[in-house]
Amino acid sequence: MDPSDPLRARTITLVGLMGSGKSSVGKRLAQALDLPFRDADEEVEAAAGQSIPEIFAQLGEPAFRDGERRVIARLLEGPPLVLATGGGAFMNPDTRALIKARSTSVWLKVDLPVLARRVARKDNRPLLTGRDPMTVLKEQAEVRYPAYSEADITVETGDSPHQVTVEQVIRALGEWQARTTA
Repeated sequence: MDPSDPLRARTITLVGLMGSGKSSVGKRLAQALDLPFRDADEEVEAAAGQSIPEIFAQLGEPAFRDGERRVIARLLEGPPLVLATGGGAFMNPDTRALIKARSTSVWLKVDLPVLARRVARKDNRPLLTGRDPMTVLKEQAEVRYPAYSEADITVETGDSPHQVTVEQVIRALGEWQARTTA
């Protein structure tokens, strides 16, 4: 990809519910655009020296969200990259404002039944502990969709392969870039 490509000039931040593919699509998107990739959850774990479930258990969700906000702010100060955020990051008004000011935000919107199937495969999601995934996702969608709708771009994905989603995101970024620079 051409280094002068406008898609590479600004950080691309992926937002969405757990299981929407922010990390897996983000890695492939970064590779396609020849940009570094960072996962906010992994960065929080590295900064804290603890896993996210440990942070939630020992310090609670508010402490995790504060650390997440600080990590995202640090990442957005650097050169352009693809950033996958945790599902709740965009809910914090300060974090959302920072993401919108310093990056192009992309909401990966996936149907809830697809998400429920995806998240049921992993046991490392503290917000699902002892709960039905579909119930949690419905609750989160109700609360989070209004904030997610503030993202610069919404890409509705199905249960398609990651590469198809990457192509959808690149196409949407190009269209958004053309609209905002016209």
